[in-house]
Amino acid sequence: MSDAPAATETKSGLTLPEWLTVSSSPHLRTTDSVEKIMWTVNASLAPAALWSIYVFHWRAALLIATCAIAAMGTEWIVQKARGVPITAFDGSAFLTGILLAFCVPPTLPLWMAALGSAFAIFIAKHVFGGLGQNVFNPAQIGRAFLLASFPVAMTSWSAVASATGGVDAVTTATPLGLLKEHGMQAVQAAFGSGSEMYVNMFFGLTNGSTAETSAFLLILGGLFLIYKRIISWEGPVVYILTTALLCWFFSKSGGFMGGDPIMAALSGGLMLGGFYMITDYVTTPITRKGQIIFAFFGGVLVWLIREYGGYPEGVCYSILLMNCFTPLIDRLVRPARFGQKAQEVKP
Repeated sequence: MSDAPAATETKSGLTLPEWLTVSSSPHLRTTDSVEKIMWTVNASLAPAALWSIYVFHWRAALLIATCAIAAMGTEWIVQKARGVPITAFDGSAFLTGILLAFCVPPTLPLWMAALGSAFAIFIAKHVFGGLGQNVFNPAQIGRAFLLASFPVAMTSWSAVASATGGVDAVTTATPLGLLKEHGMQAVQAAFGSGSEMYVNMFFGLTNGSTAETSAFLLILGGLFLIYKRIISWEGPVVYILTTALLCWFFSKSGGFMGGDPIMAALSGGLMLGGFYMITDYVTTPITRKGQIIFAFFGGVLVWLIREYGGYPEGVCYSILLMNCFTPLIDRLVRPARFGQKAQEVKP
C-alpha cells in the first residue's frame, strides 16, 4: 500500500496532492462544534453545581433542573413554531438555564425560575433570530427580568440557608447585602474577619445566589475552559482586577467595602460573570483587544454600581450595558485584512 497522500483532480485535469488543495473561505480552523463547546462549558460548571446542592440541599437541585428544562423546552417550542431546525439539545439553551439558576437565590419559587428561563430564551435569544444573533446575554436578561418583576423573591435568602445543616458558616444574608445595609462590621460578625472571612468567601461558605458563592470552583471551571482554549484569559483577569483595584484605590475612606480588593473580587457574581458571562462568543467583542476594552469598562461599571448605586451588586447590569457597546467596540478595533496597512482601516 502506498503512503503517498490522496490526490485531487482539478477542473483542468491537473492532479494535486490533497495538502495542496485550498478551499474557499471561510477556512475551518477547528473541528469543535457548537454542541461540543457548549457541553464542555456545561461540564466545567458541574463542580459549582454540586457544591450548591451540598450547601442548599434538594432545593438547589430542583432550581437548577427547573431552569435548564424550562430553557430547553422553550427553545424547542419556539423553533418548532418557527419551522427552523431544532437545536434545543445542543447545550446552548441548557447553559442559559444553568447560568440563570446560578445567579438567582436558591429560595426562588420554581415557577418564577421557569418563567425567567422562558423569558431569557424567547425574548433575549429568539426575538433577535436565535443563537448567534442575540444582542444581550440571555441569562442576565432573565435575571434582570426576574429582579424587576419579583424584587422581594430575588432578594430573599433565609429559608434554604436555615436548612443547610452542618455548614455552619452559612447565614441568612449575603456578604454584599450585609455590607450595603449594615457595614463591614456586620460582615465580619457573620463570616469572620481577615483571613477567615476570605476563606469562607473563597470556598463558598457564605449565603448568596445558588452557585456563585464558591469562587474557588468557578475559577477552577474557568481555568479548565482556558486550558481547552474555549475562552481566553484576558477578559476575566481584566474584569476582576479592574473591579478590585478601583475598590482599593477609590473606596478606602468610608467607601463601599472599605477599599478591600479581595472582598470586592470574591463577593457577588464577579467570578461567574468574569469567566462565564463576559466570555460569551455572541454578545462580546470578537478580538482580544476588544474583549479587554469590554472587560475594563465592565469592571468600571461594577465598581460604580456597587459604590454609588442602591443595589449592592453590579455584575448583571455591567454586562448588559456593555453588550450594547459590543458592535461599536468591534468596529473601532477592527483588524487590518491581509495585505492591508493598519492606517487604511477605517471604523
